[in-house]
Amino acid sequence: MSTIRSFIRREPVLLIAALAAAVSCFFVPPDARYLGYIDFRTLALLYCLMTVVAGLRQAGLFAHLAHTLCLKVSGVRAMGLLLVGLCFFSSMLITNDVALLTFVPFAVVVLGMAERRDALIRIVVLQTVAANLGSMLTPVGNPQNLYLYSFYDLSPAAFFGATLPIWALSLLLVGLCCLSLPRDALEVFLGEEPGMDRRGVALHGALFLVCLLVVLRVIDWPLMLACVVAVLLVLDRRLLIRADFMLLLTFVAFFIFAGNLARVDAVDRLLRRLLAGREYWVSLLFSQVISNVPAALLLSGFTDRARDLLLGVNIGGLGTPIASLASLIGMKLYAHSESAHPLRFLAEFSFFNLLLLLILSFARLLLS
Repeated sequence: MSTIRSFIRREPVLLIAALAAAVSCFFVPPDARYLGYIDFRTLALLYCLMTVVAGLRQAGLFAHLAHTLCLKVSGVRAMGLLLVGLCFFSSMLITNDVALLTFVPFAVVVLGMAERRDALIRIVVLQTVAANLGSMLTPVGNPQNLYLYSFYDLSPAAFFGATLPIWALSLLLVGLCCLSLPRDALEVFLGEEPGMDRRGVALHGALFLVCLLVVLRVIDWPLMLACVVAVLLVLDRRLLIRADFMLLLTFVAFFIFAGNLARVDAVDRLLRRLLAGREYWVSLLFSQVISNVPAALLLSGFTDRARDLLLGVNIGGLGTPIASLASLIGMKLYAHSESAHPLRFLAEFSFFNLLLLLILSFARLLLS
């Protein structure tokens, strides 16, 4: 029973998606059309990106980068700008959740060694915000971007045309938020430079480029999948099981649920009427309740306004703690740190998230 309870706490979104898919099967019995629901290209890209990024992390690239950069700064504000900036810019390529899993623990260690845990709450809150906003720029920055880019068959120009203005404003706003950190001196000895496997970095860097070629539609996804699996089978087969398979199963469950909803005429008409001209606001509100990845998967089948939906689920990652699964990761990592204050964290998290949500939504109105 304890194992079951632990799984429920760890994977609530997967369980909800699986339950929704199962219920929908009573209204639309399984048939050959179910295979057409599943976007295998998105699943293959997600799987390959997760394994390759895990390889880069295992090779020590991110720890080496953070350690090297932190040696060059002094002061709480400067350190905060660096740690938040690492999340903002790295999330564009390694996804928002991996950026937080990599750099939030580093922030906890650095500020703990410097005995400045008083600044930790704000820095981790801003790291979480930065990872969610920085990741919106690229198709590989987060799962919903990768899915929508593939589902709507967007060109790079169309995708970046939608995300770049809001991303640039987000960079400015996150930087301004970091100015709220104190300018006190910061003394910390980081110890020896962590090792980095240059051969591993080169190998996984090359595989990452193969994934990007699929994103840019230069090669087809089956070739990428075969290449990544073949190379890792020979050189590091353990990485093949390092992907987040629960996330992949969540995608499959939501594919089935959304596909079945589209075949129920009454539901199809209702959702199309609800979304018509309100794609941004509906997707933003759905994200607050079911998080932005499920919102993108659920709503994409009922509208052709990709730009509004894309911005809705990305800006909608701000707001409530469940609006983005990456936010839950940031909160969990902080809660496990020494002398954590979860209620203070939640208060600051809510303030910065709601503030930026309102500003970016107003900016989106002006741009549209």
